[in-house]
Amino acid sequence: MSTTGATADPLAALGSLPGVAESVESVRKAVDRVYGHRIMRRRSNEITSEAALRGARGSGALSGADWALEEVRRRTDFSGDDEARTMGAALRLTAEAGQLLSVWRQSPLRVLARLHLVAAASDSDEVGRPRQEGEQVDEPLVELELPSAADVSGRLDGLSELIIAGSSAPALVTAAVVHGELLALRPFASHNGLVARTAARIVLVGSGLDPKSVCPPEVGHAELGRAAYLAALDGYVSGTPEGMAAWIAHCGRAVELGARESTAVCEALQRGAA
Repeated sequence: MSTTGATADPLAALGSLPGVAESVESVRKAVDRVYGHRIMRRRSNEITSEAALRGARGSGALSGADWALEEVRRRTDFSGDDEARTMGAALRLTAEAGQLLSVWRQSPLRVLARLHLVAAASDSDEVGRPRQEGEQVDEPLVELELPSAADVSGRLDGLSELIIAGSSAPALVTAAVVHGELLALRPFASHNGLVARTAARIVLVGSGLDPKSVCPPEVGHAELGRAAYLAALDGYVSGTPEGMAAWIAHCGRAVELGARESTAVCEALQRGAA
């Protein structure tokens, strides 16, 4: 996303794209339904914990570790093969996200560096900082042209400035831009998809749209499928109004499906089945 031009609040301008207002309203209604459930008044911590687990499972699936929920729930060792390490990274990021809400609005780049450090769980030199020119990126599921390190630096600075300045844009729009920009840039040597989805979740929670983090969009993205996810991302990268609107709508639908998942968990708890 270009952050230059005459528009003082480019994020807010995206909110006026055709269909975006409808997506924003649909998301708000879906989130309100979860928060209005009677179980949320008594057992919200359980819903939050379950949403975190399901969100991590969904994010891991999009990064190539498509495990059954019960497998994620029962496993304790995530140090084995690549899939296990990916799922472990997703779980660590979900746990870390809640600790970074207060830092995000003041220093988003610091948060992104921390997320990568947590995901990689390594002391390698490339961990916790944007990649440098010539460094390889391990992100096989996103096959878009890779921006140069110089472009990454400039666009990360622009994104950071937008977040720090604040915007009147709906949370969905801001989260979708953060998510899409990080996927397009792949600023780190690894784990970019996991970091991008976690950053988007931080926006949704920190904005007050989903303060208890019970509407995991990662669940929805996984349910919609990797092919649809990447097709929508192509729209974001195109930079066209239609492509941007389609990406925002896709992200909105993912939030709605995450909300539906947690509503189902509420219903199960109410029936005493979970």
